[in-house]
Amino acid sequence: MVGLSLGEKHFIQGGIAQDLRSDGRKRLTYRPICVETGFIPQANGSARVRMGATNVISTVKAELGKPSSLQPDKGKVTIYVDCSPTAEPVFEGRGGDELSMELSVALQRCLLGGKSGAGAGIDLSSLIVVEGKICWDLYIDCLVVSSDGNLLDALGAAIKAALSNTGIPRVNVAVGASGDQQPEVDISDEEFMQFDTSDIPVIVTLTKAGRHYIVDATSEEESQMNSAVSISVNRKGHICGLTKRGGAGLDPSIILDMISVAKHVSEQLINKLDSEIAAAEADEDES
Repeated sequence: MVGLSLGEKHFIQGGIAQDLRSDGRKRLTYRPICVETGFIPQANGSARVRMGATNVISTVKAELGKPSSLQPDKGKVTIYVDCSPTAEPVFEGRGGDELSMELSVALQRCLLGGKSGAGAGIDLSSLIVVEGKICWDLYIDCLVVSSDGNLLDALGAAIKAALSNTGIPRVNVAVGASGDQQPEVDISDEEFMQFDTSDIPVIVTLTKAGRHYIVDATSEEESQMNSAVSISVNRKGHICGLTKRGGAGLDPSIILDMISVAKHVSEQLINKLDSEIAAAEADEDES
């Protein structure tokens, strides 16, 4: 929790009310975004994303597994967030564990859709090798290196960048297996399939402070929030997930307005993120 004097609180709130925040941004403007990809060779894909002083890392590890009996035509994705105690003193011990769980659950709600998989931003059917028998399990691990607010949006961007950097080995399935027999597979060391990230959404968190809401809130601004709504939106403008935090209730009309604003802001964020990912991958190819 950020400790602020009464004067600092009034300064932040006054700036938000006048659409001129303390760092010079408008209410719906993100901080500069920097993306780096492919720097962890042991992973199938990796990315680092910086939004201002918020710095997060995401890695993707792919392993062959068996589909769930309830969803035999879908692979599985697990998302876990670790809040490093070096990022914030409050991350030490129970505080970090609670925040890690909160962020992990929020990311799953925003990216993986409902329990049925409906509305998922990540296409789980693309992870199937043999329906009902073999699938790819993706383990997405995220690390918060430093925090200055808006962790969920940064983590969502890092996951999207890491998945765009992910190469899944091509699997050749031996013919002849029938019934309950488990097919024999040969995993290629040379051929890889790039993960399709075209429909993976970005997460836009709108933080309500007073009568207004802002995007990409800093830690100081988050300390003044009434509540925050995180909305994941894909390139087509479809809502893939929504989660809320903060004790203050919100009128349904406010939430509908927030969704409309998030759709507008997401277009700029997707374009900026796509540009940064392409530049990062070009740098990776050159090095």
